[in-house]
Amino acid sequence: MRIGLTGGIASGKSTVSRMLRERGAFVSDADEAARAVVEPGEPALGDIVRAFGDGVLQPDGRLDRAALGRIVFGQPDKLRRLEGILHPAIRRRMQEEMEQAERHRPDRLVFADIPLLFETGQDKAYDGVLTVYAPADVQLERLMKRSGMDEAEARRRIGLQLDLEEKRLRADWVIDNGGSEEETRLQVERFLSERGRP
Repeated sequence: MRIGLTGGIASGKSTVSRMLRERGAFVSDADEAARAVVEPGEPALGDIVRAFGDGVLQPDGRLDRAALGRIVFGQPDKLRRLEGILHPAIRRRMQEEMEQAERHRPDRLVFADIPLLFETGQDKAYDGVLTVYAPADVQLERLMKRSGMDEAEARRRIGLQLDLEEKRLRADWVIDNGGSEEETRLQVERFLSERGRP
């Protein structure tokens, strides 16, 4: 069974992902895959250099994210071109990771941790979606505390993603992370036991 795992910024998705891993589930992380596909020697890095020039590389051959960001910032065509390189590479890598995990342990639950799962239309690729939810006021408070942002900037960042209430409604299962970590852990345990996992 493959499950899409998503949530909103500061909703606690990373906490739930860690808990799932601790209980033996396999989690393929889109953010980790995004970093891996632009390492030196990876095809996606070569494609980025061909598309945007050698100026996107640091002297050691690694991607200069700041330089690339300056090129695509405020340039929708260039951003789409970059996404056209990165998104398929990230999805391929995650697919390979999940297939490998399933071959190694066919009985294992497999999760794909994708922050923008619904926004990118990937929810249909999974057997179900688990959304990590937190009430809007909790989400805002956590983001401000974690990042040092003022309220206006924190609200702007939250607003860039699909509303968490909408994600909750579209999910097959919900972990409410608005309370304590122990309350969240109990929900994770219950979710796993309902799937027939210890």
